[in-house]
Amino acid sequence: ELVKLGIAIGSSSEGAVRSHARRALAAGVTAEGIRHAVLMSLTTIGFPAMIAAMKWVDEVLKKQ
Repeated sequence: ELVKLGIAIGSSSEGAVRSHARRALAAGVTAEGIRHAVLMSLTTIGFPAMIAAMKWVDEVLKKQ
């Protein structure tokens, strides 16, 4: 799920980012692990896109 989350982040697909964040949680990945995956995208996609993805992930994590 983290690989799919990374792909979703790279393509700036909000729905997919949210979906794979939920699925990663269901698979046992910690919130910190998911946030780390988002932070790892910084050097590839840039700061604004990473911040957008982090916002989407944080909204999913707050609902859990």
